[in-house]
Amino acid sequence: KFKDKVFVLTGTLHNLSRDEVKAKIRNEGGDISSSVSKKTDYVVVGSDPGSKYEKAKKLGIVMLSEKEFLDRI
Repeated sequence: KFKDKVFVLTGTLHNLSRDEVKAKIRNEGGDISSSVSKKTDYVVVGSDPGSKYEKAKKLGIVMLSEKEFLDRI
């Protein structure tokens, strides 16, 4: 589902740990980055997101809530 897609995580996730989310992304063929760039496809946003959220917003990157992310997998 996420083949060749790059994800960034920001904020506090409540239903899964970051490691669980990363494992799910990798299992679906995606990759994880620690910083937002033009190459980022999706940002998974938890509560209290930081500067990654703001940068993703400026770049027009698709942002998914934790629930939206879970719905896609």
